[in-house]
Amino acid sequence: MMDYPALRAVAAVVQSGSFERAAAMLGVTPSAISQRVKHLEERLGTVLIERGQPCIATEKGAWLCRHMDRVGMLEQELMQQLPELAAPAQRVTLAIAANSDSVGTWFLDAVAEFTRTSDYLMNIAIDDEENTADWLRRGRVFAAVTSVEKPVQGCRVTPLGSLRYHATASPEYMRRHFPDGVTVAALTQAPSLTFDHKDDLQRLWIKRNFGHDLAHPTHWLPSTQSFVDACVAGIGWAMNPAQLARDHLVAGRLVELLPGATFDRPLYWQVSRLAADRLAGLTRAVLATARRELV
Repeated sequence: MMDYPALRAVAAVVQSGSFERAAAMLGVTPSAISQRVKHLEERLGTVLIERGQPCIATEKGAWLCRHMDRVGMLEQELMQQLPELAAPAQRVTLAIAANSDSVGTWFLDAVAEFTRTSDYLMNIAIDDEENTADWLRRGRVFAAVTSVEKPVQGCRVTPLGSLRYHATASPEYMRRHFPDGVTVAALTQAPSLTFDHKDDLQRLWIKRNFGHDLAHPTHWLPSTQSFVDACVAGIGWAMNPAQLARDHLVAGRLVELLPGATFDRPLYWQVSRLAADRLAGLTRAVLATARRELV
Protein backbone atom coordinates (compact mmCIF):
# COMPACT_ATOMS: atom_id res chain seq x y z
CA MET A 1 0.00 0.00 0.00
CA MET A 2 1.28 3.45 -0.92
CA ASP A 3 2.46 5.66 1.94
CA TYR A 4 1.32 8.93 0.38
CA PRO A 5 2.27 11.19 3.33
CA ALA A 6 5.85 9.91 2.98
CA LEU A 7 5.78 10.24 -0.81
CA ARG A 8 4.51 13.82 -0.51
CA ALA A 9 7.29 14.54 1.99
CA VAL A 10 9.94 13.30 -0.48
CA ALA A 11 8.42 15.33 -3.31
CA ALA A 12 8.21 18.46 -1.15
CA VAL A 13 11.86 18.20 -0.07
CA VAL A 14 13.00 17.82 -3.67
CA GLN A 15 10.78 20.65 -4.91
CA SER A 16 11.76 23.08 -2.15
CA GLY A 17 15.38 21.96 -1.70
CA SER A 18 15.25 21.55 2.08
CA PHE A 19 13.44 19.70 4.86
CA GLU A 20 12.53 22.98 6.56
CA ARG A 21 10.85 24.47 3.48
CA ALA A 22 9.13 21.15 2.80
CA ALA A 23 7.70 21.23 6.31
CA ALA A 24 6.34 24.74 5.72
CA MET A 25 4.80 23.64 2.41
CA LEU A 26 2.98 20.70 4.03
CA GLY A 27 2.14 22.40 7.33
CA VAL A 28 4.05 19.96 9.54
CA THR A 29 7.29 20.07 11.53
CA PRO A 30 10.73 19.45 9.97
CA SER A 31 11.01 16.47 12.32
CA ALA A 32 7.86 14.95 10.83
CA ILE A 33 9.24 15.39 7.32
CA SER A 34 12.54 13.82 8.33
CA GLN A 35 10.82 10.84 9.93
CA ARG A 36 8.56 10.23 6.93
CA VAL A 37 11.47 10.30 4.51
CA LYS A 38 13.64 8.14 6.76
CA HIS A 39 10.95 5.50 7.25
CA LEU A 40 10.29 5.32 3.49
CA GLU A 41 14.01 4.98 2.74
CA GLU A 42 14.30 2.20 5.32
CA ARG A 43 11.27 0.45 3.86
CA LEU A 44 12.68 0.61 0.33
CA GLY A 45 16.25 -0.05 1.38
CA THR A 46 17.64 2.87 -0.60
CA VAL A 47 18.44 6.55 -0.25
CA LEU A 48 15.83 8.76 -1.92
CA ILE A 49 17.29 12.20 -1.14
CA GLU A 50 20.89 13.35 -1.17
CA ARG A 51 21.10 15.66 1.85
CA GLY A 52 22.82 18.94 1.09
CA GLN A 53 22.30 22.57 0.12
CA PRO A 54 20.05 22.04 -1.73
CA CYS A 55 18.68 18.55 -1.15
CA ILE A 56 18.30 16.67 -4.43
CA ALA A 57 16.63 13.42 -5.44
CA THR A 58 18.53 10.24 -6.19
CA GLU A 59 17.45 8.36 -9.31
CA LYS A 60 14.86 6.35 -7.37
CA GLY A 61 13.77 9.44 -5.49
CA ALA A 62 13.18 11.19 -8.82
CA TRP A 63 10.98 8.31 -9.94
CA LEU A 64 8.85 8.74 -6.83
CA CYS A 65 8.61 12.49 -7.44
CA ARG A 66 7.40 11.94 -11.00
CA HIS A 67 4.83 9.47 -9.70
CA MET A 68 3.56 12.12 -7.31
CA ASP A 69 3.35 14.62 -10.15
CA ARG A 70 1.17 12.15 -12.09
CA VAL A 71 -0.98 11.66 -8.99
CA GLY A 72 -1.26 15.42 -8.68
CA MET A 73 -2.48 15.71 -12.28
CA LEU A 74 -5.14 13.09 -11.64
CA GLU A 75 -6.19 14.83 -8.43
CA GLN A 76 -6.56 18.16 -10.22
CA GLU A 77 -8.73 16.48 -12.83
CA LEU A 78 -10.86 14.92 -10.08
CA MET A 79 -11.29 18.23 -8.25
CA GLN A 80 -12.62 19.83 -11.43
CA GLN A 81 -15.39 17.22 -11.51
CA LEU A 82 -15.93 17.04 -7.74
CA PRO A 83 -15.04 20.49 -6.34
CA GLU A 84 -16.55 19.57 -2.98
CA LEU A 85 -13.50 17.34 -2.44
CA ALA A 86 -11.12 20.23 -3.02
CA ALA A 87 -8.55 20.87 -0.32
CA PRO A 88 -5.20 22.68 -0.22
CA ALA A 89 -2.82 20.54 -2.23
CA GLN A 90 0.84 20.48 -3.20
CA ARG A 91 1.41 22.15 -6.58
CA VAL A 92 2.30 19.79 -9.43
CA THR A 93 5.64 20.31 -11.15
CA LEU A 94 5.86 19.35 -14.83
CA ALA A 95 9.26 18.07 -15.87
CA ILE A 96 9.93 18.77 -19.55
CA ALA A 97 13.08 18.95 -21.69
CA ALA A 98 14.12 21.30 -24.48
CA ASN A 99 17.28 22.30 -26.28
CA SER A 100 19.03 25.50 -25.25
CA ASP A 101 18.48 27.28 -28.58
CA SER A 102 14.71 26.68 -28.40
CA VAL A 103 14.62 27.96 -24.82
CA GLY A 104 16.63 30.99 -25.89
CA THR A 105 14.38 31.86 -28.83
CA TRP A 106 10.77 30.65 -28.92
CA PHE A 107 9.96 27.99 -26.32
CA LEU A 108 9.53 30.25 -23.29
CA ASP A 109 6.75 32.13 -25.11
CA ALA A 110 4.83 28.84 -25.23
CA VAL A 111 5.52 28.15 -21.56
CA ALA A 112 4.38 31.66 -20.63
CA GLU A 113 1.13 31.20 -22.52
CA PHE A 114 0.51 27.89 -20.74
CA THR A 115 1.31 29.16 -17.25
CA ARG A 116 -1.13 32.07 -17.59
CA THR A 117 -4.02 29.58 -17.50
CA SER A 118 -2.50 26.75 -15.46
CA ASP A 119 -1.48 26.14 -11.84
CA TYR A 120 1.35 23.81 -12.87
CA LEU A 121 4.93 24.65 -11.97
CA MET A 122 7.58 24.00 -14.62
CA ASN A 123 10.92 22.19 -14.36
CA ILE A 124 12.67 22.68 -17.71
CA ALA A 125 15.71 20.49 -18.33
CA ILE A 126 18.09 21.70 -21.04
CA ASP A 127 20.01 19.32 -23.28
CA ASP A 128 21.00 18.96 -26.91
CA GLU A 129 17.98 18.44 -29.20
CA GLU A 130 19.28 15.01 -30.15
CA ASN A 131 19.46 13.98 -26.50
CA THR A 132 16.23 15.32 -25.01
CA ALA A 133 14.44 12.19 -26.29
CA ASP A 134 16.61 10.16 -23.88
CA TRP A 135 15.01 12.08 -21.00
CA LEU A 136 11.67 10.71 -22.19
CA ARG A 137 12.98 7.18 -22.64
CA ARG A 138 14.26 7.18 -19.08
CA GLY A 139 10.99 8.59 -17.74
CA ARG A 140 12.64 11.74 -16.41
CA VAL A 141 10.27 14.15 -18.19
CA PHE A 142 6.68 14.18 -19.42
CA ALA A 143 7.41 15.92 -22.73
CA ALA A 144 10.33 17.19 -24.79
CA VAL A 145 11.34 19.33 -27.73
CA THR A 146 13.60 17.04 -29.73
CA SER A 147 15.13 16.52 -33.16
CA VAL A 148 14.16 12.83 -32.99
CA GLU A 149 11.30 12.16 -35.42
CA LYS A 150 10.64 8.54 -34.43
CA PRO A 151 8.22 8.37 -31.49
CA VAL A 152 9.82 7.37 -28.21
CA GLN A 153 8.04 4.30 -26.84
CA GLY A 154 4.85 5.40 -25.09
CA CYS A 155 4.92 8.90 -26.58
CA ARG A 156 3.03 10.92 -29.18
CA VAL A 157 5.09 12.97 -31.64
CA THR A 158 4.09 16.12 -33.56
CA PRO A 159 6.31 18.03 -36.04
CA LEU A 160 7.00 21.60 -34.95
CA GLY A 161 8.92 23.01 -37.91
CA SER A 162 12.61 23.87 -38.14
CA LEU A 163 14.81 26.23 -36.17
CA ARG A 164 16.86 28.17 -38.72
CA TYR A 165 20.52 29.01 -38.15
CA HIS A 166 22.92 31.45 -39.80
CA ALA A 167 26.68 30.91 -39.88
CA THR A 168 27.81 34.32 -38.65
CA ALA A 169 30.85 36.32 -37.60
CA SER A 170 31.70 39.96 -37.07
CA PRO A 171 32.96 42.01 -40.04
CA GLU A 172 36.31 42.47 -38.26
CA TYR A 173 36.60 38.69 -37.73
CA MET A 174 35.83 38.07 -41.41
CA ARG A 175 38.61 40.47 -42.47
CA ARG A 176 41.05 38.87 -40.07
CA HIS A 177 40.37 35.20 -40.75
CA PHE A 178 38.80 35.13 -44.22
CA PRO A 179 40.57 37.88 -46.21
CA ASP A 180 40.33 35.79 -49.39
CA GLY A 181 36.86 34.38 -48.66
CA VAL A 182 35.62 31.38 -46.68
CA THR A 183 37.75 28.52 -47.95
CA VAL A 184 38.58 25.06 -46.68
CA ALA A 185 42.08 26.19 -45.78
CA ALA A 186 40.79 29.22 -43.87
CA LEU A 187 38.20 27.16 -41.95
CA THR A 188 40.91 24.84 -40.65
CA GLN A 189 42.54 27.85 -38.97
CA ALA A 190 39.61 30.14 -38.01
CA PRO A 191 38.26 29.50 -34.47
CA SER A 192 34.58 28.64 -34.25
CA LEU A 193 32.32 28.54 -31.19
CA THR A 194 30.92 25.25 -29.86
CA PHE A 195 28.24 24.94 -27.17
CA ASP A 196 29.44 21.58 -25.80
CA HIS A 197 30.62 18.18 -27.02
CA LYS A 198 27.10 17.32 -28.22
CA ASP A 199 26.95 20.38 -30.48
CA ASP A 200 27.51 19.37 -34.11
CA LEU A 201 25.94 22.31 -35.98
CA GLN A 202 29.21 23.87 -37.09
CA ARG A 203 30.48 20.52 -38.35
CA LEU A 204 27.25 19.78 -40.23
CA TRP A 205 27.24 23.23 -41.83
CA ILE A 206 30.82 22.77 -43.04
CA LYS A 207 30.04 19.31 -44.41
CA ARG A 208 26.93 20.54 -46.24
CA ASN A 209 28.70 23.49 -47.86
CA PHE A 210 32.19 22.07 -48.43
CA GLY A 211 31.45 18.39 -48.95
CA HIS A 212 33.34 16.80 -46.07
CA ASP A 213 34.23 17.07 -42.39
CA LEU A 214 37.01 19.42 -41.43
CA ALA A 215 39.08 19.56 -38.28
CA HIS A 216 38.73 23.13 -37.11
CA PRO A 217 39.72 24.97 -33.92
CA THR A 218 36.98 25.99 -31.52
CA HIS A 219 36.21 27.90 -28.36
CA TRP A 220 33.78 26.23 -25.92
CA LEU A 221 30.89 28.40 -24.71
CA PRO A 222 27.73 26.73 -23.29
CA SER A 223 25.33 29.69 -23.65
CA THR A 224 22.96 30.46 -26.51
CA GLN A 225 22.92 34.24 -25.99
CA SER A 226 26.65 34.36 -25.34
CA PHE A 227 27.21 32.69 -28.72
CA VAL A 228 25.76 35.78 -30.37
CA ASP A 229 27.66 38.15 -28.07
CA ALA A 230 30.92 36.30 -28.72
CA CYS A 231 30.38 36.51 -32.46
CA VAL A 232 29.71 40.25 -32.28
CA ALA A 233 32.86 40.62 -30.16
CA GLY A 234 34.91 38.83 -32.83
CA ILE A 235 35.88 35.81 -30.74
CA GLY A 236 34.77 33.22 -33.27
CA TRP A 237 32.22 32.25 -35.91
CA ALA A 238 29.17 30.20 -34.99
CA MET A 239 25.77 28.90 -36.00
CA ASN A 240 23.30 31.32 -34.42
CA PRO A 241 19.48 31.02 -34.40
CA ALA A 242 17.84 33.36 -36.91
CA GLN A 243 15.75 35.04 -34.19
CA LEU A 244 18.87 36.08 -32.26
CA ALA A 245 21.05 36.94 -35.25
CA ARG A 246 18.45 38.90 -37.25
CA ASP A 247 18.89 42.37 -35.76
CA HIS A 248 22.69 42.05 -35.75
CA LEU A 249 22.69 41.04 -39.41
CA VAL A 250 20.44 43.98 -40.34
CA ALA A 251 22.65 46.41 -38.38
CA GLY A 252 25.85 44.99 -39.86
CA ARG A 253 27.29 43.87 -36.52
CA LEU A 254 27.28 40.33 -37.92
CA VAL A 255 27.62 38.99 -41.44
CA GLU A 256 27.04 35.53 -42.88
CA LEU A 257 30.08 33.44 -43.75
CA LEU A 258 28.29 32.33 -46.93
CA PRO A 259 25.30 34.59 -47.69
CA GLY A 260 22.08 32.58 -47.84
CA ALA A 261 23.68 29.32 -46.65
CA THR A 262 21.32 28.77 -43.73
CA PHE A 263 20.91 25.53 -41.82
CA ASP A 264 17.47 24.30 -40.69
CA ARG A 265 17.16 21.87 -37.76
CA PRO A 266 13.77 20.05 -37.73
CA LEU A 267 12.17 19.87 -34.28
CA TYR A 268 9.41 17.67 -32.84
CA TRP A 269 7.21 17.73 -29.76
CA GLN A 270 7.07 14.37 -28.01
CA VAL A 271 4.79 13.91 -25.02
CA SER A 272 4.12 10.87 -22.84
CA ARG A 273 0.77 9.24 -23.63
CA LEU A 274 0.18 8.89 -19.88
CA ALA A 275 0.17 12.68 -19.52
CA ALA A 276 -0.83 13.81 -23.02
CA ASP A 277 -4.49 14.54 -22.24
CA ARG A 278 -3.65 16.53 -19.12
CA LEU A 279 -0.92 18.42 -21.00
CA ALA A 280 -3.16 19.30 -23.93
CA GLY A 281 -2.98 22.99 -23.03
CA LEU A 282 0.81 22.97 -23.06
CA THR A 283 0.84 21.11 -26.37
CA ARG A 284 -1.52 23.69 -27.92
CA ALA A 285 0.71 26.53 -26.72
CA VAL A 286 3.87 24.83 -28.02
CA LEU A 287 2.35 24.13 -31.45
CA ALA A 288 0.90 27.64 -31.80
CA THR A 289 4.21 29.30 -30.88
CA ALA A 290 6.18 26.97 -33.15
CA ARG A 291 3.92 27.85 -36.09
CA ARG A 292 4.72 31.52 -35.53
CA GLU A 293 8.45 31.25 -34.88
CA LEU A 294 9.83 28.24 -36.74
CA VAL A 295 10.43 27.66 -40.44
